[in-house]
Amino acid sequence: MSFSFVKANSNFNFVAKRKIAFLISFILILGSIASLVVNGGPRYGIDFAGGMVVQVAMQKDVGLEELRAVTVEIDEVPLSVQEFGLDGSEYLIRTSIKDIDAQEIQKLIDAALTNKYTADGFTIQRVEMVGPKVGADLRTSALEALFYTVLLLAIYISGRFEQRWFVAISMAVALFAGVTVLQLFNIPLSILIFIALAITLLLCWYLKLNYALGAVLALIHDVIITVGIFSVLDKEFDLTIIAALLAIIGYSLNDTIIVFDRIRENLSEHADADKDKAATEYVLSDEINKSINQTLSRTLLTSATTLITVFFLFFFGGSVIHDFALALMIGIIVGTYSSIFVASSFLAAFGISAPPKPREKVISGEVV
Repeated sequence: MSFSFVKANSNFNFVAKRKIAFLISFILILGSIASLVVNGGPRYGIDFAGGMVVQVAMQKDVGLEELRAVTVEIDEVPLSVQEFGLDGSEYLIRTSIKDIDAQEIQKLIDAALTNKYTADGFTIQRVEMVGPKVGADLRTSALEALFYTVLLLAIYISGRFEQRWFVAISMAVALFAGVTVLQLFNIPLSILIFIALAITLLLCWYLKLNYALGAVLALIHDVIITVGIFSVLDKEFDLTIIAALLAIIGYSLNDTIIVFDRIRENLSEHADADKDKAATEYVLSDEINKSINQTLSRTLLTSATTLITVFFLFFFGGSVIHDFALALMIGIIVGTYSSIFVASSFLAAFGISAPPKPREKVISGEVV
């Protein structure tokens, strides 16, 4: 006997709740953007901001304020201290000054801590330093990775579900060429990427690539909310978080494709109907609801089992991958929500082309 989270004959009306879902998503996105604006963008880690960071493990929990008081006594360079990990005994001491001698700063920190806690009271676990040029290049590369991932996924969705490979590829090539040419005018790549992403959405809408439009909007929805929650929690944004965001995009898209595939199968039953009937809101909404309900148990079960794994990774995986696991936890929850309420609901809102009629086969002069 197979196990399922929900009854096999469930009939939840998800499409009817899409306005509520859109309102919830709008509030979450607005809150995420507001947090980013108030905080001046994500709090970049050493990978993106440049500077130097020293990770220190104390033998006992000395308290954040006490450790800050110790670092204030180092007059040569301004330092900031933050807690790192869950046990309250690890800290990050950082400076955003780029042109510094890493060894000299490490010696100053070591001397200050030794004077306060003795040499056995702490351990310097790692020292990292990244120059400003490297940090800027990494930020640019991260944005490019996210944008081109979304663009390629739009091509795949359009080709697989709408059989419009040429249109989707032409759109992608034009956007890539446009971004490349505009870079010659020294326009910041970050601005170009955001503009190109907006143009991608507009083109998907104009060209009626609605499967791609729904999927891309869901992916952007997931990324913005995840980044926004990191901003609210004042978490660092570094290369490991970019890796987590790319994993979230892949995971969310997998959920969305499962639902889209079932929608396409169910709509194919109306292929012999006339175009107007197949495109009516009633038929489309009804089939979208049925498709989500049919895949709901598999979607929730997959999300739950993955979430359990990431949950243990978050609590027992160590401080180094703590934020990575947190990003995955947020992304899995938001991605599951978006595949049910966002991507499919946009199909119901924008509509899709009528399913193609099956080709007639002629055998021995008879139409089959």
